[in-house]
Amino acid sequence: MSIDRRQFLKIAGISSILGFGASVANATHPTWIKGLEPSQVKENKEALAAKRWAMVVDMSKFKTDDHFKKVIDACHHAHNVPDFRNPDGTVDRKNEIKWIWKAAYERSFPGQDNKYMSEHMKDMPFLVLCNHCDNPPCVRVCPTKATFKLPNGITMQDEHRCIGCRFCMAGCPYGARSFNWRDPRVAIKPEFENKEYPTRTKGVVEKCTFCTEQLQIGKMPACVEASPKGGLMFGDLEDPSSEVRKIVTNKYTIRRKPDLGTGPAIYYLIGGSDHA
Repeated sequence: MSIDRRQFLKIAGISSILGFGASVANATHPTWIKGLEPSQVKENKEALAAKRWAMVVDMSKFKTDDHFKKVIDACHHAHNVPDFRNPDGTVDRKNEIKWIWKAAYERSFPGQDNKYMSEHMKDMPFLVLCNHCDNPPCVRVCPTKATFKLPNGITMQDEHRCIGCRFCMAGCPYGARSFNWRDPRVAIKPEFENKEYPTRTKGVVEKCTFCTEQLQIGKMPACVEASPKGGLMFGDLEDPSSEVRKIVTNKYTIRRKPDLGTGPAIYYLIGGSDHA
């Protein structure tokens, strides 16, 4: 069976939505598509569904560096995020790839501080990631539709279509995208490689996708599973009975750069998650 580039990209885009990215990325003639039209590919009945996926980060649950590390490592190991190091063992910031990471308050929430804010709050690290915005500027500027939104609110990245122009990186006001200046595969330790998730190549952009591949098999995102209990809550913001909706409704939460009008779907709870 032979397919031209247009057909391949069409299938690759669908496969990334349905969680078949690894099959397409690692096979020249993927057997699972033989004789099938894209409309015939069915979603897993066990898949988790939502009208609008969103996340609440309860910072009161992140008490130690280990709490942050477990979440970051879980995400990066699940998605084969490369770990580039300098000869002295420190992180190679120039080539660093990150899907979820720590950032200080002033970098996470510029303009939302005040002169009476405690030093503890100013120095406190926050978990940051792609905000899966309602109006993502990255989607508007991508010339190949490599970045696009799903009906459930998730902002996706299809590395098969990415041409490395980095317009999406320029458009994202949160610094949530990384570019592979080097071959990322050389920086993945064999013992940490996840064979179920496709590795990337040099010259493409990558980012958090809210673990769409996990949702498709009925599992929560890797970061949520690895977080301290109640640290990361993930659910349907449009469902009044969901935990994230109750917290956003009954507690004061903050978001990153809300004044830009992007509509971030990541909410930060600073003072605790108990709700009425």
